[in-house]
Amino acid sequence: MDLDIADMTNTVNLREELESVGIVEILAQLDRELIGLTPVKTRIREIAALLLIERIRKRLNLTSEVPTLHMSFTGNPGTGKTTVALRIASILHRLGFVRRGQVVSVTRDELVGQYIGHTAPKTKEVLKKAMGGVLFIDEAYYLYRPDNERDYGQEAIEILLQVMESQREDLVVILAGYGDRMDKFFASNPGFRSRIAHHIDFPDYSEPELLAIAELMLRDMNYKFSADAREAFIRYIALRKTQPLFSNARSIRNALDRMRLRQANRLVADLDRVLAADDIMSLEASDVLASRVFLNDGSMTSSA
Repeated sequence: MDLDIADMTNTVNLREELESVGIVEILAQLDRELIGLTPVKTRIREIAALLLIERIRKRLNLTSEVPTLHMSFTGNPGTGKTTVALRIASILHRLGFVRRGQVVSVTRDELVGQYIGHTAPKTKEVLKKAMGGVLFIDEAYYLYRPDNERDYGQEAIEILLQVMESQREDLVVILAGYGDRMDKFFASNPGFRSRIAHHIDFPDYSEPELLAIAELMLRDMNYKFSADAREAFIRYIALRKTQPLFSNARSIRNALDRMRLRQANRLVADLDRVLAADDIMSLEASDVLASRVFLNDGSMTSSA
């Protein structure tokens, strides 16, 4: 006999349901951790909403096939892909779609062997470790090297595809990497694309967003820019973005680490000086402008 939904006496308070599993807290944490990335955060909220409704449907015996949850994260380095993977794992765990909220992060080296018979055990060991949680494969396109006929990456791919299909109720796989390379990877491995339900693109940060990220990082470390240092760092961001190997938030963090090093050396250079907390917290313009990024900046009269 067909179930008449209108006759159901079970009701659900969505707000209470959402708060009871702590998803609101996780989404708020994501907002605090990541500047910008509005399209990414919107997609994560959509996935969380889908899983919340699926959880409720299961409790009301409105069972359906478990949704495919494998994902692809595309974007340049330092755009928050690993952080989002960690929050996704927490959401999946709290809503009951994985047994553990863990993320096992690997690259090709952890999956592919260098000789015959080595790849299968390596791949299966990683899958065993990740089972019940999320497997995050960074730079996934390196698994496939068609130019090398003696490469064993295809064996790892075949094992991954099999497990992604047969055990998708106990493992979520996230493939990550540059967008153009991931497109080529999927074109060469259609089995992967057919198993990926959610393709999420992570845009580069704008210059104001990079400044906001820097100030957030400094605040977390109990540092701050002086007014002149802040202006100098705005110039630093504009120049650094045009140079090779720029990695968004990752490059910003590295720059701040070098500025803290310069600040420490500047302060220690005068051992007779009495320091206040503000002196120790403040990064000055000289700590920024000593960067090699300014070497070819025509507006600089000198650079240390």
